[in-house]
Amino acid sequence: MDQQASGVDIKNKNGNLTAPTPQNTPINPAPITSTYRPSIPAISEDMETNITKGAADNTSSLAGAFTSNPALLSMLQGKLGTLVGRPSGYIDSLPTSVKRRLNGLKYLQSKHADLENKFQEEVLALEKKYLLLYQPLYDQRAKIITGTYEPTEEEVAAGEKVDEEEDDDSESEEDEEEEDEEKTENKDDNKEDKDIKGIPEFWLTLLKNHPQITETITDEDEDALKHLIDVRMSYMDQPGFKLEFEFSSNDYFTNKVLSKTYFYQDHAYGGDFVYDHAEGCDIDWKEGKDLTVTVETKKQRHKGTNKTRVVKRTVPSNSFFYFFSPPAIPDVDEEIDEEEAEGLDAKLEADYEMGEEFKDKIIPHAVDYFTGKALQDYEDEEDFDDEYYDEDEEDEDDDDEDDDDEDDDDDDTAPAKSENAPECKQS
Repeated sequence: MDQQASGVDIKNKNGNLTAPTPQNTPINPAPITSTYRPSIPAISEDMETNITKGAADNTSSLAGAFTSNPALLSMLQGKLGTLVGRPSGYIDSLPTSVKRRLNGLKYLQSKHADLENKFQEEVLALEKKYLLLYQPLYDQRAKIITGTYEPTEEEVAAGEKVDEEEDDDSESEEDEEEEDEEKTENKDDNKEDKDIKGIPEFWLTLLKNHPQITETITDEDEDALKHLIDVRMSYMDQPGFKLEFEFSSNDYFTNKVLSKTYFYQDHAYGGDFVYDHAEGCDIDWKEGKDLTVTVETKKQRHKGTNKTRVVKRTVPSNSFFYFFSPPAIPDVDEEIDEEEAEGLDAKLEADYEMGEEFKDKIIPHAVDYFTGKALQDYEDEEDFDDEYYDEDEEDEDDDDEDDDDEDDDDDDTAPAKSENAPECKQS
């Protein structure tokens, strides 16, 4: 279940959901989830184009009027924007008998929605049940990482067997003998490693191995994240989950645990819980150790006295610890422009995805991210091109290449067919 991609949609808690129906224009395009494609060929009609003299000039002059008058263009866009989602009158124009049947379909849809909500509630209950079963394993993992528990010989042997079973290539007897020699050498080296406690920098290493999270970690963050000793997840009574990051004593902040909570809306929509908002926590930074800001120092010279003074100001800096200060969703009465809204949506989506990544992948499979085994999934995704292509276009390209090859062959064989051709004489 943790390996599946989350189906939780990101919605503004103050937004209204408008379903795309024949009587209105959808605000957002509906995702295409069906693999069905019509088998009926497209209908094509021969169109006769009548070109009226001066029409092109009128079109270009009209476009010029918009480009030279941004206010007019903005007003027109605003008017068009008010038409989005408005009823077209199609449903009202249907016959009474059809409307009656349509209401019957709406009833069936409501019963389907009730079952979807029940399904999601049972899935959530199942996840909570198995989290309780996972928890003793997570607690044991934390003890090994911090050095308060040393795995037994049986546990170590079972762990080695896991890698052997996953190895597709069978080892020869010589390889096994070499491996036994390496184990003997490792035992001798272990005598010198008694001072090492647990697995140092376990969580920092696996976070830096993660393709997306590593981009948020700065060099300054690393020194603080070396003290991260455990990451935990728990479900709440209401739909949502909480992440807890436990740190040992460090020079940066006094908090022992930093937390972040993700809330869903109370009811599932379309079978999935809808993301509502996230709440972080206050980090009690020690003096001069705040990693989320940078202190800029500038000198100012007084024009009259020619004396200089030093001015310091703090500016935001890139840091992993902004994860605990999630972007805030504006109130319904607060107005923001389209560019700000798009930027906020991107931040909210990235923040939510990072939380889900911790919940569904990093926490359950921490050791695989530490060793790099979990990165295979990301590498497989990178092997595919981001751009999609049409198979028909690819076939056409292949046909063109075949035609070119045939032309080349014709050129190569041309001299053979004209062996008796007269030679070019020079005067």
